[in-house]
Amino acid sequence: MTRHFNTETFRGDYTYHNSPEAIRRFPFPFDQDSYTYSVNIAPHPGGPAGSTFEFAFDVDEHYVAEMQDRAITLAEDPNRCQSLPHMELAGWDLLELIMVSKARDYPDLFTLNRDGDQWHWINRPLGIEQRFAFLDPATLPFGPLEYITRQTQGDFALLHERDRNLWLDAGMITSQADWSLDFDVGMNFFEWHAPVPKARQMGVFDKALKFLLAVDQQQAYRRLNWTMTVNPRLDTSPENYHKWGPEKRSITPQNVGQKQFLRVELQTFWRLPRSNALAFPIRCYLCCLEDLCTNPEWARRLHLVLRDIDPVLADYKGFAVNQKTIVEYLANRQVPLA
Repeated sequence: MTRHFNTETFRGDYTYHNSPEAIRRFPFPFDQDSYTYSVNIAPHPGGPAGSTFEFAFDVDEHYVAEMQDRAITLAEDPNRCQSLPHMELAGWDLLELIMVSKARDYPDLFTLNRDGDQWHWINRPLGIEQRFAFLDPATLPFGPLEYITRQTQGDFALLHERDRNLWLDAGMITSQADWSLDFDVGMNFFEWHAPVPKARQMGVFDKALKFLLAVDQQQAYRRLNWTMTVNPRLDTSPENYHKWGPEKRSITPQNVGQKQFLRVELQTFWRLPRSNALAFPIRCYLCCLEDLCTNPEWARRLHLVLRDIDPVLADYKGFAVNQKTIVEYLANRQVPLA
């Protein structure tokens, strides 16, 4: 694991870039040559050393820049972080989970000392040192959910369980794939996922909800999801569609390798101990086609998946308008596998 943090941007001049190591450990989401919906859940954490799955919360070379981008988004729109009153305890649960995990897995970057309810947190990459009383929000500069997710890559939804359903009652959402926390907060699992085509009819969400309701505190889980994005923009929210939507029309055969990105979400699921809420972190990874094609097997498989995908899903995944250009680019970069 590298301890270098990139100086880069996810908007404006788009200086985001992946090192060879970041490309190598990119969580490529396809395990076969075609794509259809599946729950694809596995235990988490746990994976090869150095992989994105090794630790509870992955910290990589984009950490500092992603936190800077989140701060910009929150300054422009504070509603990207919301928590209904009954979810404050879940926020403390999440804060504890993240602080304990990071201090354990990255002791050179983070330190947590606890003496009863008196906690001392040190975040070296961001230059933060905070003494506070656990469960006392007056001792933090933000509520517990906002405080810790301003320091943690990925989006976070906190789901409250009632009536045999899960309700999106709190979250920090600044790097979502075209959905809005401000619109969805307070919705149940099926209402929140209603825009996803075909999955409800296939029974995917019924199976997923049944599984999630059964998650206990003994084991966390993960799955991968994906979309396509033009330019390495984290904030692809409906609120800012006027900024990123027109960029889809900027793709040409000459620039598609650099401007078209595969956007992969590492979604994890954690049952929280005091509140019994379900934490749903959604970590976004970005990799352009040019970088993906440095792995011949990825280039071959991505070509087949995007070439043959259901047109309805191509539209939902955000690349139908550029599908022909993308597929031709990938077709021209096929090399014989060893």
